[in-house]
Parts: sequence; C-alpha cells; structure tokens
Amino acid sequence: MRIVVTAKYVPDINTERGFRDRRVVRDAGEGTLNELDENAVEAALRLVEAERESGRLGPDDGEVVVVTMAGPDGDVALRKAFQLGVDRGIRVSDDTLAGSDYFGTAAVLAAAVRKLGEEAPVDLVVTGMAALDGLGSVVPTLLGAELGLPTLNLAKKVELAPAEDSDPSTGSGRVLTITREIDDVTERLSGPLPAVLSVTDTANQPRFPGFKLIMAARSKEIEVWSPADLGLDPAVAGTAGARTETLSAAPRPERAEPEIVTDKGEGGVALADFLIRNDLV
Repeated sequence: MRIVVTAKYVPDINTERGFRDRRVVRDAGEGTLNELDENAVEAALRLVEAERESGRLGPDDGEVVVVTMAGPDGDVALRKAFQLGVDRGIRVSDDTLAGSDYFGTAAVLAAAVRKLGEEAPVDLVVTGMAALDGLGSVVPTLLGAELGLPTLNLAKKVELAPAEDSDPSTGSGRVLTITREIDDVTERLSGPLPAVLSVTDTANQPRFPGFKLIMAARSKEIEVWSPADLGLDPAVAGTAGARTETLSAAPRPERAEPEIVTDKGEGGVALADFLIRNDLV
C-alpha cells in the first residue's frame, strides 16, 4: 500500500502576520509543518500499520510519502514529517510557483502525485483539513478533482477494508469508509481506492517523535522536483495561473484603548449607554 500525504510549510501563527509586495510574508519567524497536516501524517501511518497487522501487507511493505510545495525553508516541514515516521519526502520548488492560489497549488500537488504514480500505484492521498496560514479548506476537494478520484473530506474516523469483490482491476481492492460530523449531522461515507482523504484535528492524536527518528530525520534525503520534472504547464501555477489577485494591503488599525468604568452603583447605566451609543441593541 502506498500513501501520499500533502503537507504545507507555514509561518509560526504566533508571529506578526502581514503582506509584502502583495504576498503573505512567510519569513517573519520560524515556520513549521502545518499542525493540521500532522493529523494527515498520523492517519497515513496508522493505515499502513493496520494493513501490516492484518496480514494484508508484509512487515516491510507499504510506504508513506510526504509532498510539499515550498521554497528551501519547506525542508523544515519535511524533516518534521520524517521525525513522525514517513518514508520519503519530496519538495516541489521553483520561483515560478510563488504566488500560487488554491487552484495552482492543487494542480502542482496533483502533478506530483501522478509522477509518483508512474513509479508505482498510489492507493491514497491524505491531507489535513486546512492550512493554518490561510484556512481555505478547499485544496483537498480541488486535488480530488484534478486527479479525478473519489474525495472523502473532514474525516474524524477512518476505516479501511477489503472490497467485497477484491478484484485487483478495481485498484487496490480496498474500500475506504469515513465518519464525519457536519453541524449536527453524523455522516458515514465510503469509496473505493484510489481516493483522496482529508482528516480533521479530531481524527487522531499525532505521535510524539522518538529519539531514533529525530536523529535519522536530520540526514534523510529530501528530493527536490521542479515544474519541468512534473511536465507542468507554467501557466497553471504561480502568479501567472492565479485566479485571484491582491490589489492592496494595509496594516490592521491599532486597537483603541478600552474605556474602563469603575462601578459605583451606576455601572448598569454606563453599560446601557455604551450599547445604545454603538447601536448594539
């Protein structure tokens, strides 16, 4: 079984956020692997481990590959994924990819998955539910559309079982079933592999890296692919392919100092006046 996890290198959410040259500043502080992508890595690792325990995979079979689209700083995210136990890390990198929107990002990641599929079949693509720097939550769906695969999103529980016919011609002969909660509704959805899956932050608890994996992650090879390696049309990604454009950006206004009222028996009147004055009633 071969699983590809898409991951993103994001700025530390505690740093000052802003724009430079109408693009999000990504070097204002140390970045890291998107926290929600750790759940995707954990889900992939658990699926492979479960397949080994069931005997459907040999003890040394199965592979988890992490792919990111980023500059050289993105290696930090891949090193973190190595610490969690993934087998292979790939960074798709090129100056022409800067400024990609959600559609461009999905096109690049899909091209990377297709290239991996030329080496050996890819059974499943796993993503986090969102990237914390943008919170768009649309790349999993766009990725599924690009690849033409069933897409099961926002899973809080993931199960994998052999298909009833177990026909190799249907893919891997496995069916993916997820449980998800949308508002007050609990849904249970199934689809055959290969497929695209996104998991929420409640799907699992990412494992704590062991010392051995932490040390090994420092020297593990990171493959770097360019758009040319993927046979990608430059017009579909980067600023050239973006369907949106930031025209201007300005710093958030300073927050006004709060008005502190000492209640000497008339606090309720002061509160009522504030609500009326600000059209809050």
